[in-house]
Amino acid sequence: MSERATRRELLLRAAAAGLLTPSAAAVLAACGDEDAPAPGSTRRGTLRDADGDGLLGRGPGLALVDRRELGGGGRPRRTLAFLGQLTDVHVRDAQSPGRVPFLDRLGPVLGSTFRPHELLGPHVLAAALRTLAAEGPQHLLVTGDVVDSAQRNELDWALGLLTGRSVRPDSGARGYRGVQQASNPDPSYYRPDVDAPRHPGLLRRALRPVLAPRLSMPWWPALGNHDVLVQGEYAPTAALTAAATGRRLQVSVDLDDLPFGLAGRPTPAQVDQLLAAGLPGDALTVPADPRRAHLRAAEAVERLRAAAPRPPRLADPARLDYAFAAADDVHVVVLDLVRRDGGSGGVVSPAALAALRAGLREAEDRWVVVACHQPLHESDGAGPALALLDADPRVVAVVAGHRHRNVVEPRRTPAGGYWLVTTSSLVDTPQQWRALRVVETDRGSVALETWMVDHAGRPDDEGDLAGIARDLAFLDAQGGRPFGAAGPPEARNARLHLPRRAPRPPRRAGTRPARPPRPAPERGIGDGLTAG
Repeated sequence: MSERATRRELLLRAAAAGLLTPSAAAVLAACGDEDAPAPGSTRRGTLRDADGDGLLGRGPGLALVDRRELGGGGRPRRTLAFLGQLTDVHVRDAQSPGRVPFLDRLGPVLGSTFRPHELLGPHVLAAALRTLAAEGPQHLLVTGDVVDSAQRNELDWALGLLTGRSVRPDSGARGYRGVQQASNPDPSYYRPDVDAPRHPGLLRRALRPVLAPRLSMPWWPALGNHDVLVQGEYAPTAALTAAATGRRLQVSVDLDDLPFGLAGRPTPAQVDQLLAAGLPGDALTVPADPRRAHLRAAEAVERLRAAAPRPPRLADPARLDYAFAAADDVHVVVLDLVRRDGGSGGVVSPAALAALRAGLREAEDRWVVVACHQPLHESDGAGPALALLDADPRVVAVVAGHRHRNVVEPRRTPAGGYWLVTTSSLVDTPQQWRALRVVETDRGSVALETWMVDHAGRPDDEGDLAGIARDLAFLDAQGGRPFGAAGPPEARNARLHLPRRAPRPPRRAGTRPARPPRPAPERGIGDGLTAG
């Protein structure tokens, strides 16, 4: 970090010099800048590191960039549907013996197993739900990886917050026991009580109850690999669950004493071999907790489905494939691309392909948005699914997560094309969710307006745990600034135009009539503006 002091550090220095009492300095340091508005839509204001010192400050808003690679154009005339997308929250039990934070030091292949802010995931989710409630989309797409390692207690916490309940994100005995405690001599881990940037008492405060607002809009889950696979990679086994619910929390590993190298992802057989022999290296003894047990995939699917405000109907109760009408003119198809036997990459199974066909039939003449966790075009077996979408002139976009970075690409097709939208995670910087608004333009075509929204945590505010999480995520050597997850402006705030389609067939008898045209809501964030 730069030598420029934060407001909190200046106050503490004033206390040390006798200019303030220590208690007064602590109170002022925790108050934050109450006159500044809480973060929210990046069309109104952004958070940026203007001078490169590693500290986030407030900057101007980012207008929508008009993108016409597929043709089309015009100004928005009326809103057809307003959706939000929240992805890759990774609520985790950072005290679980089932975690492998020691692998983080072995390089990018096995990296991102430890994050300095990993205890604060529930606070970040609650802060994101606060801005979702303020922005008010009609529907929220939760596109997978709401938890980190398929544990029952992780899903308890995530679903509790999504349904507006208070949760205490603690496990084992009351209080923190893990690799970030000050007594751990291993310098590979960030210890907030002793390492810079210091946040004394953060471990204790992070485990206090967290409350999120109850959303007024329905949310719709898509399944992510971390929701049903241990560490997002391995199908749960009795040995893996015994390790997670047990008492040995591995802190480091002696590579020279391993029976095989760790240059890549260990195979399931190698994992079983390691668990049977016991990993060589330092470990902590922690209280056992049966709530850390891993969920079966079908159980995770059912819990996600049942917790949703409008539980979707599933053709297969063990799979999270379904569709719903988001508005009179917009239909959403949700696909389950998660491998049940292990591996983080997506796969288009025959069941997912059948669900896509059924969802397109149900859409009738509505515009179609497809939502999934892994990007569809990067998933194994995607050819037939892409062929279906490529031939359909109603498709607006395929929206995904998984990659933890913002990417927006046009896909040109014989039917006119659509947009491939991938959204950054809530766990890594920039910790934002994506707004998606389907609009009709004054030229008779359709566009997808999209922009990023910050969670409500205030930067450089010792009293705001979600704000601390964002600050630490920004500094994280793996998932922070060097990763470039925010992407270029045209992958964040953009108006994605589609070519004018041929007249659509009339709506079938018995379906709802279209609503009369209504203007797109301005919300004070510059509709119709184009970035230079």
